[in-house]
Amino acid sequence: MRKLHILSAGTPTPTAARFGSSFVLQIDEAVLMFDCGPAATHKLAKAGLSPTRIEYLFFTHHHFDHNADYPCFLLSRWDQSLHDTAPLHVRGPAPTVQITDRLIGNDGAFRADLTARINAPSSHAAYRNRGGVVPRPDPTVDVQDVVAGSVVETPAWSVCAAVGRHMEPFLKLLVYRVECNGFRVVFASDTKPCKPAIELAQGADVLVLTCWDHQHIVDRDEVSQAMSGTHDVAQIAQQANVKQLILTHFCAGFAEPDSLEQARNDIAEVYQGKVVFAEELMVVNL
Repeated sequence: MRKLHILSAGTPTPTAARFGSSFVLQIDEAVLMFDCGPAATHKLAKAGLSPTRIEYLFFTHHHFDHNADYPCFLLSRWDQSLHDTAPLHVRGPAPTVQITDRLIGNDGAFRADLTARINAPSSHAAYRNRGGVVPRPDPTVDVQDVVAGSVVETPAWSVCAAVGRHMEPFLKLLVYRVECNGFRVVFASDTKPCKPAIELAQGADVLVLTCWDHQHIVDRDEVSQAMSGTHDVAQIAQQANVKQLILTHFCAGFAEPDSLEQARNDIAEVYQGKVVFAEELMVVNL
């Protein structure tokens, strides 16, 4: 079983329909999360997924629309975990380790919350009612800053990364490729066309990629240095020879039906594969 859950498919600007970026990939028993933008934990619940089912969280980069719900996810997952809950592994570009420590470390922003939940009798009771055994353990997270190359290897699946092009040198962005039995899904996030990303995505079955707006709008100012438009995403998909392109991270106007139809026509001039314009809480069977 392979499923892709589109939890969040928006931008840093909240709208009623979309906000931020977050995706969950199910590969049989493995449940992998990519980015954790605003309200991602709540959207997990809407998708019928408990935070405790997430074993790996991968960050593409550390803009707030991709990581703002990280503290909520960490605390919720820990709060709902029991002795048999699988450990959480977090991978991302620096400063992933530093951010995690500043949230739940000994001097972290949420240390007072954790101290109360670990020690208060009322919290002990709630924990026991869920099947927990006191004393309640401190949260532990296997967190690593990663760079391009192999990120995770398991007997069932693997993840490798390449450096994308977004807002360097101020912020590093990683593109991830997940591979399972020859099936490849690439999470390219906000990258512009660049050789490492296109090489990593080569021959992928699915490419999940930001499409900020129509190319003529993206190209009218400095936004073009950091965000992909319709021509950019078509170029990446065509050069990488991917089978299916899933587009996310739209501006509000771009999400209107007429605008999307024009975008579909523009992309088809360059890329003839299947194109999906993502909606939040959409589930794509892979």
